[in-house]
Amino acid sequence: MTGKMTNPWLHITMLGVVMILRADDGYNNFNTAVYARVYEVQKMADPVWLEDSFEAMERSIHIDKIYLETHRDMVVIGEDDLIPIINFFKDRGILTSGGITITVNERNRFQTYCYTNPDHRKKLKEVVEFTAAHFNEVMLDDFFFTNCKCESCIKAKGDRSWTEFRLQLLSDAAHDLILEPAHKVNPNVSVIIKYPNWYEHFQGLGFNLETEPVMFDKIYTGTETRDPVRSNQHLQNYQSYQIFRYFENIKPGGNAGGWVDTGGARFAERYAEQIWLTLFAKAPEMTLFDYRQMMTPLRPSLRAEWQGQGTSFDFDAMMAPLVNDDGTWPEGATMAVAAGYSLEVADRILGYLGRPMGIACYKPYHSAGEDFIHNYLGMLGIPIDLMPEFPSNAGLVLLAETAKCDPEIVDKIRKHLTEGKKVVITSGLLRALQGRGIETIAEIEYTDRKALVRAFKAGWGQEVVSDKDILIPQIQYLTNDSWEEVSSVDGLNGWPIFHSAEYGGGNLYVLTVPDNFADLYHLPVEVVTRIKQTLLEDLYIRVNGPNQIALFVYDNHTFIVESFLDEAAEVEILIDPEFTKLIEVPEGETLSGERLTPRNFFGMQIGENAMKYKTVIKPHSFRVFQCK
Repeated sequence: MTGKMTNPWLHITMLGVVMILRADDGYNNFNTAVYARVYEVQKMADPVWLEDSFEAMERSIHIDKIYLETHRDMVVIGEDDLIPIINFFKDRGILTSGGITITVNERNRFQTYCYTNPDHRKKLKEVVEFTAAHFNEVMLDDFFFTNCKCESCIKAKGDRSWTEFRLQLLSDAAHDLILEPAHKVNPNVSVIIKYPNWYEHFQGLGFNLETEPVMFDKIYTGTETRDPVRSNQHLQNYQSYQIFRYFENIKPGGNAGGWVDTGGARFAERYAEQIWLTLFAKAPEMTLFDYRQMMTPLRPSLRAEWQGQGTSFDFDAMMAPLVNDDGTWPEGATMAVAAGYSLEVADRILGYLGRPMGIACYKPYHSAGEDFIHNYLGMLGIPIDLMPEFPSNAGLVLLAETAKCDPEIVDKIRKHLTEGKKVVITSGLLRALQGRGIETIAEIEYTDRKALVRAFKAGWGQEVVSDKDILIPQIQYLTNDSWEEVSSVDGLNGWPIFHSAEYGGGNLYVLTVPDNFADLYHLPVEVVTRIKQTLLEDLYIRVNGPNQIALFVYDNHTFIVESFLDEAAEVEILIDPEFTKLIEVPEGETLSGERLTPRNFFGMQIGENAMKYKTVIKPHSFRVFQCK
């Protein structure tokens, strides 16, 4: 590593970018791959271009594998061109795998193949056979879905919904056009289906998370979240971690890796965060999309976002190793530099981490409702462990509106409660289950009335105020049958934000979700602290502080605190009384803490004998700790 950073691991941040020389031994905790589109694979037929571009790239990244795409947008690489390219990488000890993107015209709103079109079906089968003949591993880029509504598809759909029709259509196509032809040509081939980031909507376009992960040899996870404001998807940062864990729960041990692109990177940290979060989730392989993007020069705007904003960045000291005197990137600095730095940072700490853990959350297959709400909760410091089966073994289960798609969900809730456990449901699920039996557990009603609130309180505790008005649904209940744990207040009236009801030895909680999910970030810290007290009571760690600071927890008593804020933030770390030390890794520095005695916090008794530590997390940075 060239250059020098000031205390680079105390507050790990992308602003310490340095040139990373390729390490011959690679990274210790994951493999790294680069995906090359068919357009760049065609350019690789020029041996000079291939050698120059690859050598420049591997100066910053240790590359274990190249995915060479054979088809995209009806363009197919020729066999005579492909074979020398494969040999080029093999001669350098780089694994080669095939890639297929099943699009007619990606630029035309991702125009996909039509799976009722005989010509398209024939073409796809031929491409699969060609690719499988040359590679023992083939990945489908995340376009194995269909958005076609041509006359042929309308006729084939009949009376079924588009979701029902497409789920069956794509499951059949996976078997008939991809898996069977591939394995017939090459019995040793491993076929991977890569899924994109919009998992809440998969079923509507034919991605079948129930059947396909069983059919395919492996799956792959699109962990790109880009920018939550400027991107049309508005995905929250935390999803880069959560989606990988969700897919791992769908196919345990069969989730081969995570995939990030450079799109929407308004500043360098946002790109780095996606890579870090993917690896925090324990992805065994990190794929960088794509070969072309890795050669893209670092733009001045990737720095300008932070200038003059009065953040706590020690800007000159942190950027000095790389930035020129005039504030520009040096000549030749590309996105590969940013990727290489991010990978190096993650590799330094991953060996300290055990198996990820979090709050058990259930999302049935093909379910929709409160889109991506789990990622908003993750941004509040609530570790999420999303799974496709009801987690009956968990002490506490968190259910969002998607759980309504399980016809037996009320019975499962009731059983969990009568076993003396806890269930937290969102207001969206409460609304969906009205008239389906939830009222037999507690007569709590989601009304059609709204409230615009800014003030909050718990019990007889002190009132706290948000920095903006928040629109919430009004929840109605029977006094003394259930209880407001946290209330919202407007004038002389109030409504539940966090509500509880006893049933059969267990406790049902209702979490009121604002109409704009992002308003969760504007809840006062005291409100979120009280909610986390219930949700995280079975974990050994809780972090209290500003919202948009995430917590990643591992089963070896190691955890990560990462801030997505634009300014430094003080946090309070509470750990179970069985631990007496909190050590930061990899430095080994021991933090100073204090033993808490029972105290009243926002109307609740908390903290008995727990250890409390206060520390600061810098903007867009993370710190790693271990309890001893």
